[in-house]
Amino acid sequence: MEIQHVRHFIAAADVGNMTRAAEMLGIAQPALSQSLRRMEEKLGVKLFDRSRRGITLNPAGAAILEELREAMLHIDQARERAQQVAQGLAGTLTVGFTVSAVYQVLPRALELFRQEAPDVRLVLREMPNLQQVQALDRGDIDLGILYSPLTLSARLRQQLLASYPVVAAVPERMRVGDDGRVSLRDVARAGLVTFEQTQIPLLRSGVLHALSKLNEEYRVVQEVGHTLTMLACVGHGVGAALLPGCTRQVQFPGVRYCEIREQNLLPVLQLSAVWRARSRPSLADHFARTLHSASLALGLV
Repeated sequence: MEIQHVRHFIAAADVGNMTRAAEMLGIAQPALSQSLRRMEEKLGVKLFDRSRRGITLNPAGAAILEELREAMLHIDQARERAQQVAQGLAGTLTVGFTVSAVYQVLPRALELFRQEAPDVRLVLREMPNLQQVQALDRGDIDLGILYSPLTLSARLRQQLLASYPVVAAVPERMRVGDDGRVSLRDVARAGLVTFEQTQIPLLRSGVLHALSKLNEEYRVVQEVGHTLTMLACVGHGVGAALLPGCTRQVQFPGVRYCEIREQNLLPVLQLSAVWRARSRPSLADHFARTLHSASLALGLV
């Protein structure tokens, strides 16, 4: 049986009149009559009793109506799911992200994406910059949210999501200016609590370059892998830290955030989405667009 014949059969059975069924289907009555006869020929049985008053299902037709109705429901659902996958609206999407993404852009994007693609299963993995690039190359994640610039293969696409200045996180008892700002020299002399090298390479290299211009020593007192660990160290007086400006969203006991007087010597940190280029639209393409929409809505780009 062809799917079209089954649709015609269900419509005719529901309406009980060939003319009205044909009108409902948007086809001519002779075409509907021919379709039903072909279905009966393929099955080798009559499905309808025909009279001048219309058509009614005979026992053979009544026996298969509900089964065919259920089968068509599954076919329609399968077609809809196939279309969703083709349009990037269904399936599983694995997203790697640096912790900065959770302060603003990622939660907003997740809210939007759930509305647009509720059938997508999202897997979220917090990962440092370098690990995300490696995971993209291996295919372990579909999209990464990380700090750029970085070296990307031609197979990867990139979308800017946010630009953040560097801010200082200092112990509350540390002296700062009347304007609430601190000198980069004072931060360095307090001892630097920094991310591991793989976290935000541009931040570390940018701070090193700025301190060299000020003829100030780059002295690391503690390397950490996570932002909360860094803030805990600062809050307990281990040292001071230089972080993306979005970290101000995290309030931590004993920590004060300050702008830096020599801001012009430091890099602006760019948070970007990076994903593999495909010949056809993918879930990653769709999520990257959603991330960009979230960034625009938040005024980050």
